[in-house]
Amino acid sequence: MANPDRQTATLALAHALSAAERGLPVIPLSPTKLPALRSPHHDDAPGTARCRGECGLPGHGVHDATTDPAAVRALFAAAPWATGYGIACGRPPHHLIGVDLDTKGDTDAVASLRELALRHLFTLPPTVTVLTPSGGRHLWLTGPPDVVVPNSASRLAPGIDIRGSGGYLVGPGSVTAHGAYRLAPGTADRDPAPCPRALLHLVAPPARTRTKPATTRAPHGEGLIAFVLAAHEGQRNTRLFWAACRAYENGLGNSFAERLVSAALHTGLTEEEARATLASAARLTTPPRTDR
Repeated sequence: MANPDRQTATLALAHALSAAERGLPVIPLSPTKLPALRSPHHDDAPGTARCRGECGLPGHGVHDATTDPAAVRALFAAAPWATGYGIACGRPPHHLIGVDLDTKGDTDAVASLRELALRHLFTLPPTVTVLTPSGGRHLWLTGPPDVVVPNSASRLAPGIDIRGSGGYLVGPGSVTAHGAYRLAPGTADRDPAPCPRALLHLVAPPARTRTKPATTRAPHGEGLIAFVLAAHEGQRNTRLFWAACRAYENGLGNSFAERLVSAALHTGLTEEEARATLASAARLTTPPRTDR
């Protein structure tokens, strides 16, 4: 019988091959949840051009991710200490978006996500859900191929991290120093569900529009007003929420609120809707008090 470490490594490879068969690009992970293979450029001189796998050697983190069974086996053979695997997000064919919900301490990311869903009128579809050793969960969603979703930590709300292009999720069946990752009951046979459009607007940066160079610099915050005023029906509330979050994060929220409300009214929102959206943005961007 194989020793526990070897058995864990064998199971990690088996789970990784199963994920690769479903079109999910994978890499081996160490018990610390970091890529198991050290970069071949670790000792390169500072300032050397960054390689993302063009050299053909393994050890480039998520850039090594592959669905080819032979390549997966080769990666795990080079890292026999791997006890888990990572799934690259943002890659075809699924263009995976991971919603990482934390529940540590006073953080209740599940409740925060529910509040966002109510505020922005979207419903989370049944999808693949992975339970983490700390009691949190990862929701797997798919995005459109022409939208690049960046990685973020607690930007939407405390405890909600987004794994997008260049990021990875710890795959179910992985064993880490803190425990095992496993599929939530009833989700094993599901495919990742499409990300609701309203949630996609929140996690993806707004599309940049080309404008003529300004002869003078616009006053601080004018771009946020212009962003709200450019909203079409179906995106007015989302644009206002995004602009309000940026305003509060940059210390403009309180002094800028009336101008944002005025811009929202111009797009067709009611004053009640606009002020409720600003209140939600203020709640989600203001750190909780710790002097209790």
